[in-house]
Amino acid sequence: MLRLTAGRVGSLVARRATVALTTSSARMASHGHEVSEIADMSKPMYWDRREIPLPDKRYKDILTPADESLKEKEKGPWGQLSNEEKLALYRLSFCKTYPEMNQSSSEWKTVVAGVLYCIGLTGLVIIWQAAYVSPPAPRTFDAEWQAKQVKRMLDMRVSPIEGFAAKWDYEKGQWK
Repeated sequence: MLRLTAGRVGSLVARRATVALTTSSARMASHGHEVSEIADMSKPMYWDRREIPLPDKRYKDILTPADESLKEKEKGPWGQLSNEEKLALYRLSFCKTYPEMNQSSSEWKTVVAGVLYCIGLTGLVIIWQAAYVSPPAPRTFDAEWQAKQVKRMLDMRVSPIEGFAAKWDYEKGQWK
């Protein structure tokens, strides 16, 4: 019983040591690759979206000395700021304006072209299969064969009450 418990503890320690030594960062560092930083989604992030007019943080986090002097000037009366300075202040907080965000892109053309390409390729595959892969239509699909089959079913009086033969007038030799 003691040996079994010691064996379990030993395997648990070995597994934890293996996991600790083979994490992705240790493996990547051992192969000489740089490790990419994982994005922390709990921190405030910036994005331009129409649905979220005020992002969690400003567009520019690190300000140049010119930007810092403009931020100091912002604390004063706005009537003294020029339009260029107001625009520069806006660009410190936001990357795009609403008209820039609403501007349509040409991505739909690429999507439509891709869909049409796939449809065309599928059509070519179907045509190729019909010509070279599919077997010829069976003889039972011929109009002559189907006419003989209908005559045979009428001669056998198949479903004479409500079915096939019930719709045939046997005295006149035509459909009712």
